[in-house]
Amino acid sequence: MSENNPSSIDDNFSDYKPLFTNASALVEANRCLFCYDAPCTIACPTDIDVPKFIKKISSGNLRGSAKTILDANILGASCARICPTEELCEGACVLNDLHETPIKIGSLQRYATESVVIENTSKLLFQKAPSNGKKIALVGSGPASLGCAADLAKMGYECVCFDKNEKAGGLNTYAIADYKLSYETALKELEWIDQLGIEIKTNTTVGKDVSMETLLTDYDAVFLGIGLGGVGPIGIPGEELDGVMDCLDFIRDLKTHPKEDLSLKGKSVAVLGGGNTAIDAVTQACRLEADNVYLVYRRTRSKMGAYEHEQELALKDGGVFVLEKQPVEIKGEGKVSELICAKTKSENGKLIITDELSSLKVDLVLRATGQAKHTSFLESVGIELTKWNTPVVDGNQRTSHEKIWSGGDCVSGGQEVVNAVAEGKLAAKSIHSTLSGGQ
Repeated sequence: MSENNPSSIDDNFSDYKPLFTNASALVEANRCLFCYDAPCTIACPTDIDVPKFIKKISSGNLRGSAKTILDANILGASCARICPTEELCEGACVLNDLHETPIKIGSLQRYATESVVIENTSKLLFQKAPSNGKKIALVGSGPASLGCAADLAKMGYECVCFDKNEKAGGLNTYAIADYKLSYETALKELEWIDQLGIEIKTNTTVGKDVSMETLLTDYDAVFLGIGLGGVGPIGIPGEELDGVMDCLDFIRDLKTHPKEDLSLKGKSVAVLGGGNTAIDAVTQACRLEADNVYLVYRRTRSKMGAYEHEQELALKDGGVFVLEKQPVEIKGEGKVSELICAKTKSENGKLIITDELSSLKVDLVLRATGQAKHTSFLESVGIELTKWNTPVVDGNQRTSHEKIWSGGDCVSGGQEVVNAVAEGKLAAKSIHSTLSGGQ
């Protein structure tokens, strides 16, 4: 970030993908070829009709454009900011085959939804349908649950979400990198969703404040959108030292506290892991103006789970990739001062940890090495789990229990927000079919 010479840390967290002006949106919309059987629509997990919403922008029907998007994806405003469009809709754009720059679909989607959802200047697009007398409990209020509840509410179901956090929204509110989706923006989207009449009971933990048995008794169906837990210890000496953190706690603190209060000026940071959460932590630590930010990963860069464009952003922001290194010890007198790593190599597809050691002088170690599963409270209802301790679901997101469906990260192990919404929508369709006698 030094090349931009920002005046404050807050400037470092300005929009990753700035909002189009009216003129730029019209120019971009009119580049679209409006393909039949558009591959961009096929690539969208929530099946947003991309040519249709772009055509409405080009004709000046911004409200109609927003409705096309939000009918398919109730979180279309946040997904416009955080979706890996380079890998999904934009990656599928036919202009790529013509060696042209693909349509900036994510930016156009944000342009179409901004005034309707975030600024909330338009009259309501949706409303809760008249009650059909059936109630659905949703555990969690993140993207999967909201995707499910929105579709059910539009069909007349009374939907109640139970969330352990102080605020609703799940990972959109607490775990998305702040330069992509701010805390304030996530909450504004939730305010807009209120029009559907979805009740959200926060500070309520299922399995503690209310039991699964109660939900199954009091509601006609239950949807589990419980996400994933925190990042546990990796099992090396020194993890108890002050300065060792779960990456998600780091990101959550950054979203809910003033940036200047969390400045990393004068400090060095090591992030352990190679996925998108690790990359987000690297980028944000750089933007908090840490002196050094290292991504420590045990394999080569080609094996990293993070998207290539996210890796490039982290490197551009000043992150340093320390590859083929396995953390083996964290040293310090009460506080972290050094990370010891062993050199790794691959032989016949197996990762070998060698005796060759090296060290990094660091003040903060952030773990992004895999999240725990929230499933202990399901034991009493006998849901079948996979070997990864995730709920087993069929092609309609239904679990082995006839009244319980599930979707999102707690099933997939961690995908994109748009995937979670899509799974919630699929579950809603199955719940409606089941409760209305379809099957």
